[in-house]
Amino acid sequence: MTSIKTKLGSFIYRLRGQKPFSRGYTAYKQQVIEQILQENLFGVDRLPSGYGLRLDERVIEYPWLLSRLPVNAGKILDAGSVLNFEWLLNQPGLQNKRLFISTLAPEKACFWQRGISYVYEDLRSACYRDRYFDWVVCLSTLEHVGLDNTRLYTQDIFQPETYPDTYLIAIKELQRILKPGGRLYLSVPFGSYKNHGWLQIFDQTMVNRVIDAFVPAQWEAHYFQYQLEGWQTATSEACQNATYFDWYEHGGHDPDYAAAARAVVCLEMVK
Repeated sequence: MTSIKTKLGSFIYRLRGQKPFSRGYTAYKQQVIEQILQENLFGVDRLPSGYGLRLDERVIEYPWLLSRLPVNAGKILDAGSVLNFEWLLNQPGLQNKRLFISTLAPEKACFWQRGISYVYEDLRSACYRDRYFDWVVCLSTLEHVGLDNTRLYTQDIFQPETYPDTYLIAIKELQRILKPGGRLYLSVPFGSYKNHGWLQIFDQTMVNRVIDAFVPAQWEAHYFQYQLEGWQTATSEACQNATYFDWYEHGGHDPDYAAAARAVVCLEMVK
């Protein structure tokens, strides 16, 4: 159930013109995603008109993940700490699983009372043993590997890196710690390649490298594109020139009010 605080933040955001990252943005985004999940509005083949208008790619990634994740119990790794929110942890697909969260540095929110294990590490050298997890989730994380993570994610002075190709090392590590038959749920911003310093936009060549490095028994890719009317399903070809709105670099807004990625690819790969 959406809290009063979230509802109030959402109301303020709408009242002020729904400008991404203005006051109430996070609350509004949460409320929209909760509604999408409750009303089953997400589909990999078609999205409703106006879906996720002026919202970032989480409005795609979370519903996509929860629509694909099996309901049975098992061990799951959140590689990048995108699930570390109470309202997400309350979703039925996550409640019966033993959750591990790996990220670079401690975060303000910590739900140890739920039995969640937190590990602070580099995904390129994961501490877990081989074939340990039933599922690995890595949403909007791979694009930061090997780049400058001091802007948002850590104060470690050794983290402003410039090794953009080392995302492939992380992929091989995630493959290593998955059980045979286990699944990796992965997403990255997609489109025309650009290195923003703290993240990079993946093009199809890079996506192909990810698939080749993982060596999946089977895999499936879904592409989504943000336009003036909101998010819609798309193809790789339709998204190949998509760009990323880097709010931290430019501030303000573009005419389409994109909040971040203008395209995202979601990959489900079976070991």
